Amino acid sequence: MKLSQLTAYLESLAPLAYQEEYDNAGLIVGQPEREIYQALISLDCTEAIVDEAIATNCQVIISHHPIVFRGLKKFNGKTYVERVVEKAICNNIAIYAIHTNLDNMMHGVNAKICETLGLKNCRLLAPKHNILKKLVTYVPVSHADEVRDALFAAGAGNIGNYGEVSFNATGTGTFKGNEYTDPYVGEPGKRHVENEIRIETIYPAILESKLLMALVLAHPYEEVAYDLYTLTNQHQQVGAGMIGELETPIEEEAFLFHIKEKMRAHVIRHTELTGRHIKKVAVCGGAGGFLLKQAIAAGADIFITADFKYHDFFDAEGKLVIADIGHFESEQFTQQLLYEIIRKKFSTFAIRLTEVNTNPVKYFI
Repeated sequence: MKLSQLTAYLESLAPLAYQEEYDNAGLIVGQPEREIYQALISLDCTEAIVDEAIATNCQVIISHHPIVFRGLKKFNGKTYVERVVEKAICNNIAIYAIHTNLDNMMHGVNAKICETLGLKNCRLLAPKHNILKKLVTYVPVSHADEVRDALFAAGAGNIGNYGEVSFNATGTGTFKGNEYTDPYVGEPGKRHVENEIRIETIYPAILESKLLMALVLAHPYEEVAYDLYTLTNQHQQVGAGMIGELETPIEEEAFLFHIKEKMRAHVIRHTELTGRHIKKVAVCGGAGGFLLKQAIAAGADIFITADFKYHDFFDAEGKLVIADIGHFESEQFTQQLLYEIIRKKFSTFAIRLTEVNTNPVKYFI
C-alpha cells in the first residue's frame, strides 16, 4: 500500500492536532505516495534502527519518539540525529513518529500501561480543555434525519462512550429571498414560514471543515443557517495521564514488586512509603512530573511515571508514592500497542517489532 494510507489511518486514531506544541510527530522523512511493503516499529529511531530496517527490507520506521525535534541546519554527520536522517534518506527509508498525539489519546500509551498493570475503571488524569465546539443549525422537518445522519457520519455527536448525541427542538423559521435566489421552498420576494427543527451537536474542533461540508451537502436550503460555539468543556477522550484502580488493594511493597515485574523495570526510584495500601493508581508514560498535582487531586495512592528530578520528589509530601521507573521502561509497550493497532486494520501488511533495545540508560546492578 501507499505510505499515506498507513499514516492517514494512524492520524485518524491519534490526530497530529493533539500533539504538544514542542513535539514533531508525523512524517519526518519520506514521500507519502511511496509504495511500502513492510514496516519496522520501535520506541526510538537510532542508527541501529535504520540499519535494522535496511537489513530486514523495511520501507518505513514507525517510532514513538521523533528523531527530529528542532530544525536541522546542517547535514554533515556530526550528530546522531543528522546521521540517522542522512542514512534513512540515502536508503529510501521513511521515518514516521507518533508521539504526544498518541500519549494524549484515551486508548493510547497510558491505556497500555494500565492494561499491563491490570488496572480497571480507567479514565484520563488531565483531560484537555477548549478543543470541543458546538454546531447549531436549523433544518426543515422533512430533512432533519438526513442532516443528523450526515453530521454524525462526519464525526459529530460523541460524548464519552456515547455516540449520535444531539438536542432537537421544533420551531418556526422565516425567510424571504431576493430576485437572485432559487429557494428550496417558497418564492423569491415573498416571506416564507417553515416548520423547522433546531439541531445542536458537539464536535472536536479539528473536524470543523469536514462537518460543515457534510452539513451543506445534506441540507436542502440554498443558504444554510448555522451557529458555531467554542466550548471550555473537557474532552474526556483526549488528555494526559490516566488513573485506574486495582480490583483488590495491595501493600505498597508488594505493588512495587508487581510494577517491577510487569513493567520490566530494573530500578524503581520512589518516595518514602506511606504505610497505606494501594488502590488507586495514576500513570503517565515518559516524563510525567507535570501531572503530580492532578494525581494527588484524583486521590491516587501511587503515581507511576519517569524523569522526576530530585527536588520534585519532595512535592509528594506523603500524600502518595511517586514511582519513577525510567523513561524507556514506562513507554516500551508502546511498540506492542502500535503493532496491535496496525495489525487490526491492515491484517496482511508486514510489520515487525524491533529487536534492538534503544534505551540509552544502562544499569550497574
